[in-house]
Amino acid sequence: MHVVLLVAAGLSAVVNWWSRWRDSDRVEAWAKPLTTMLVIGLALSSDAPTGQVATAVIALVLCLEGDVALMPAVDRFVLGLASFLLGHLVFIALFVQYGMPHLALGGVALVLVAVLAATAGRRIVAGAARKDAALRIPVTAYLAVISAMTVCGWATGRVWVIVGTTLFVLSDSLLGWREFVRDHAWMAVAVMVTYHGAIASLALSLW
Repeated sequence: MHVVLLVAAGLSAVVNWWSRWRDSDRVEAWAKPLTTMLVIGLALSSDAPTGQVATAVIALVLCLEGDVALMPAVDRFVLGLASFLLGHLVFIALFVQYGMPHLALGGVALVLVAVLAATAGRRIVAGAARKDAALRIPVTAYLAVISAMTVCGWATGRVWVIVGTTLFVLSDSLLGWREFVRDHAWMAVAVMVTYHGAIASLALSLW
């Protein structure tokens, strides 16, 4: 069953990537949420302890809410930001359930996210503040939470978690850059490719 769900999620993701390349909001309106729902199904079909599955599903449902809020047809950026922020907090709870014995890896992640925050993150926050001063605090809070999620994820030592959290940071950095600093045609697709890789990897960490 999980192989079928994984293949279906992959096909749906490719359609979503195509919709971003062709700027087709109509196709994205169903392909984007469908992909996340299939990833949620992948998490539900795992044999992991019930508590871990439940936590992962809650986090992914919050991601689904964020997906919908950020679609051009809805365009609720702050709502999407809040949904993903809460999702990252729930992912941290999942990593606590996994256990975080690899503190050295967490330390490496801390250095990496600190460098990213001081470079790209600083420009994203400044760009958000220029667009709307009220965005400075929520964007800064989001960067702090996703950085904490990444550090905790790396500390689990689980390969799928490390891949997933790293891709999440990359995806959101690209999203923030194109939203508040400078947009490039390829970024819309890159944001979704890295995002789908992130949530799929985190779901696979249950296996």
